[in-house]
Amino acid sequence: MKKKKESLFKTIIKQIPSFICIAIGATMAAGALEIFLIPNSIIDGGLTGISIILNKVFGGSLSLFVFFLNLPFLFIGYKQLGLKFLFKAIFGIVIFSVLLEVFHGVPEVTDDIILAFIYGGLLLGVGVGIVIKFGGCLDGTEIIAILLSKKTNFSVGQVVLFINVFIYGTACFVFGPDRALYSLLTYFVTFKIIDIVSEGMDQAKAIYIITDKGEEISNLIFKQLGRTVTTIEGKGMVSGSEKVILYTVITRLELSELREIVKLADTSSFVAVSDVSEVIGTHIKKKPIEQKVK
Repeated sequence: MKKKKESLFKTIIKQIPSFICIAIGATMAAGALEIFLIPNSIIDGGLTGISIILNKVFGGSLSLFVFFLNLPFLFIGYKQLGLKFLFKAIFGIVIFSVLLEVFHGVPEVTDDIILAFIYGGLLLGVGVGIVIKFGGCLDGTEIIAILLSKKTNFSVGQVVLFINVFIYGTACFVFGPDRALYSLLTYFVTFKIIDIVSEGMDQAKAIYIITDKGEEISNLIFKQLGRTVTTIEGKGMVSGSEKVILYTVITRLELSELREIVKLADTSSFVAVSDVSEVIGTHIKKKPIEQKVK
């Protein structure tokens, strides 16, 4: 019993930095909406966007709309993502909702629509990205999308896009076509920033290299980039000749250097590059310099 209590205490202590980061992210998101976007009639997507529209039409408190619209979907998300997600998501939503009310009384930073959608979108994207990175959630739209994707042939991304198209279409009648279009631009800016913040600047790239000089290229990749390379035997269907296929994973910042390596070693090689959503293990991490040169 004592060990269980100690284990629970250690788990809670370990999660404190995550909750602090979620609070910071929620603060940034709430500030972006209340001091940049909403005063200029620019809305967010998802349930937050629906809340803004309902608040505009019926009045009342935006923070209450956000909280109560998200609440049922957070409990649905518990079944999909677990108890830890539920605690972090509720914490994030509560902080976000409270701070929407706090920032409501803060004067807008600018009434320039261009500056508002750019800086509001950037700040919102960074805030939401931080929350997602540390396991929280500020909007139940993705939970809806996960459930619908399991019962239909649509992907999660397609469901989210469909929901947001409906929301921005509705915004045309509530805020006007020009504000709906600015809101759509803000969505794309925010979406990209969320991706960068939650996944990191070092997003992984999977590289396939078809070459006759597999050993030479793999040695250069290991020596200069510190990446291990997997060799796959292949055969050209047209030429009939034996080919070597090299597979490795690098960051996008290293892609330019890899191109130079391949160009230097074998100008006739074929290279295919694709995005990697997640890397598990140490393959993506560089080896110490002293190991590289051995």
